[in-house]
Amino acid sequence: MRTVRINRTALTRNALAALSGLLAGFAALTVAELVSAAVRPEAGPVTAVGGAAIDRTPVQVKDWAIRTFGENDKLVLQLGIVVTLALFAVAVGLLALRHRRTGSAAVLVFGAVGTAAAVSRPDSTGVVDGLPSLVGAVAGALLLYVLAGRLTATADAPDAETGWDRRGFLVAATAAAAASTAAGAVGRALNGRSAQDAVASRNAVRLPAPASPAEPIPAGARLRVRGISPFTTPNKDFYRVDTALVIPKVDANGWRLRIHGEGVRRDLEFTYQDLLDRPLIEREITLCCVSNEVGGPYIGHARWIGVRLADLLKEAGVKPPSRGGKADQIIARSVDGMTLGTPVEDVMDGRDAMLALGMNGEPLPFVHGFPVRMLVPGLYGYVSACKWIEEIELTTFDAYDAYWVKRSWAREAPIKTQSRIDTPKPFARPEAGTVMVAGVAWAQHRGIEKVEIRVDDGPWRPAVLAEQDTVDTWRQWSYPWKATPGSHTLTVRATDGTGETQTEKRTKTVPDGASGWHSVVVTVD
Repeated sequence: MRTVRINRTALTRNALAALSGLLAGFAALTVAELVSAAVRPEAGPVTAVGGAAIDRTPVQVKDWAIRTFGENDKLVLQLGIVVTLALFAVAVGLLALRHRRTGSAAVLVFGAVGTAAAVSRPDSTGVVDGLPSLVGAVAGALLLYVLAGRLTATADAPDAETGWDRRGFLVAATAAAAASTAAGAVGRALNGRSAQDAVASRNAVRLPAPASPAEPIPAGARLRVRGISPFTTPNKDFYRVDTALVIPKVDANGWRLRIHGEGVRRDLEFTYQDLLDRPLIEREITLCCVSNEVGGPYIGHARWIGVRLADLLKEAGVKPPSRGGKADQIIARSVDGMTLGTPVEDVMDGRDAMLALGMNGEPLPFVHGFPVRMLVPGLYGYVSACKWIEEIELTTFDAYDAYWVKRSWAREAPIKTQSRIDTPKPFARPEAGTVMVAGVAWAQHRGIEKVEIRVDDGPWRPAVLAEQDTVDTWRQWSYPWKATPGSHTLTVRATDGTGETQTEKRTKTVPDGASGWHSVVVTVD
């Protein structure tokens, strides 16, 4: 019986030691969140460590995460960080039971990692960004030291049977849990204030009528085929691919855009209202992510309203290289430190490159870059579509590599000619007879001239094209297929406005976008 009692006592102490580690980790996180309210929310340890992890993740792993988890890749990363921290906390709790000071000191490792991650982020404001992780770790270490002390067996322990202070531990643990919860709640409330100001600033925006409105979308540009992607993608369904663990909530009232750098005769700075007061253009533009696999979902179309970017550059005295300009690259910087590099020549060649303020008739959603984002028709987003932009620096490709270029992506990335079958879906089982095959094709800034369909290894047949809106938009197509029973492979290819037909050769997304024909296999009953 005594052996059983001793074993139960040891088991209880180990369980409470693990709990003490979790409480110490919880305290470290909540105190850090409270301190981040005085610094900035992005300096919190989970956000900082997650961002640093994204920065250091190999391109192939990032690509796999996007393919596997889609827009939930950030959530998966955050959950992974929390689970890792929980396991670490349990380990240091058990360590502190036997080596009290060593276990407590191990908590400081958490602070060191968080501090290093925070100050190394591209948007870091300096050493002060490390304070939340550092203060939180100290609080967690002190709590673990106290809780481990209550679990340490001594001759004069209040509980003579077990040799340790069971009641003292429960009182301290309960108080710590309550205090940590309160600290976290206050931290979230304080951090939420800036977000509330940002939301209020967006709600107050009334987009003015554009000086250069978009032409109405031709009625024939929209096909009435069940299962085809809508010509205009609703904002809530528009794809999102970026590195932001926490969506920046920027107050438009305090936002500023600076234009400076090589070849700039006069540095310029604009407020949000300055941009609203300028002549605005409205355009139909399809955006595409370089991470889009053949047949993938990371493409969408919207009606954008904004300021022509070339006009701002000309006011700053910038000239394209073809006219003697010194800079051949625009570095766009986001409020979260992201950098994108865009060819100056492409922005100033007459296309509708803009700083967008609105999307489908409303101010930009936060997830899509409010208050201002950049976009350049015909280029993949990673070199042109900077969200939450706050700085434009003129430089050269030889002098600076932007974020993704440092990670093995190409410096210049015109969108490749691509097409996709939206319906029927892969492995569908349509009935024999006429089956409408339909989808979209795109070659932004070149337009789509032709789409062809092949059934199995048969000849290529021309699809029926919807009317083209502009060369910067995707184009719907359809093909009435006389389906016969059995398994069939449907393949699509497109030819752009220059007469170039998309290549059959399959390539991965790295370094400048995927290529190849999209196919689906269906079984006709």
